[in-house]
Amino acid sequence: MAKSRSEKALDGLEKLAFGKCNDAAALIFSDDLPGPEVLRRMNLFNVASIKRDKAGGVEIHFFDRQKALEALHNYDRESADDQSAASFFEALCGGDADAV
Repeated sequence: MAKSRSEKALDGLEKLAFGKCNDAAALIFSDDLPGPEVLRRMNLFNVASIKRDKAGGVEIHFFDRQKALEALHNYDRESADDQSAASFFEALCGGDADAV
């Protein structure tokens, strides 16, 4: 079954918040830029941008983990609020979920 957009967004936020940055670190410390095939296999999901300066150095900017964590927290809080509201309305309707 295909995931909904909100499920995909939640998965992405979790990857940003908790994902590893090992491959990006390997890029920083490598002397030579890896070939296209190696780059395709690397997990660079958390990388916002990569710049190579004239001297051959590499500058990598990552997405903000704190913002991803805050978005996950807000999502969880809203989900809990929605669940509480649904339970409240179900109780008002005498337990008939279809009446809500």
